[in-house]
Amino acid sequence: MEDVQIVELYLHRDESAIRHTGEKYGARLRRLALGMVKDLGAAQECENDTYWEAWRSIPPHEPRDYLYAYLARITRHLALNCCRHRSRLKRSAEICTLSAELEQCIPTPDDAACCLEDTVLRQIINGYLATLSEEKRYIFLRRYWYLDDIASIAAALHCTESKVKTTLFRCRRQLRQYLQKEGYEL
Repeated sequence: MEDVQIVELYLHRDESAIRHTGEKYGARLRRLALGMVKDLGAAQECENDTYWEAWRSIPPHEPRDYLYAYLARITRHLALNCCRHRSRLKRSAEICTLSAELEQCIPTPDDAACCLEDTVLRQIINGYLATLSEEKRYIFLRRYWYLDDIASIAAALHCTESKVKTTLFRCRRQLRQYLQKEGYEL
């Protein structure tokens, strides 16, 4: 079933929308969550919570052309919340490391004014990603969106971990320069 048809089912409050969503995207959403939470049970819970959140949020939103991206964003946020919940007392080293890497380029919003710049920042980052080669964009997104480890990225690209690390370092440096060129204050 096509995304447009699935979204129409959500808009008409037809419960079969959830079944069709699961058939089409369930495995990908579960794999996304599993890569972050490292626990199959928690990944399945994130997947199910994604369906619930989609059910609640699609009537005002109509992601006909980008259903998977919409669902993946929900799943990613749920998985991050799961990681935060699990590590309230003991912070996850992986997420802290990734956050620290990106904080070199992008400041952490500390107040409401910074949160308002979210849309502008998103557009600038999307513009930066459009300038990257397909391989660099793949590496950047696999590391910072999907939270894949360097070894699995290197294995997927049949290259060395050193190449992935170097590419990420250069991408972060270029992102910082791109943000400054676009007038985003760091």
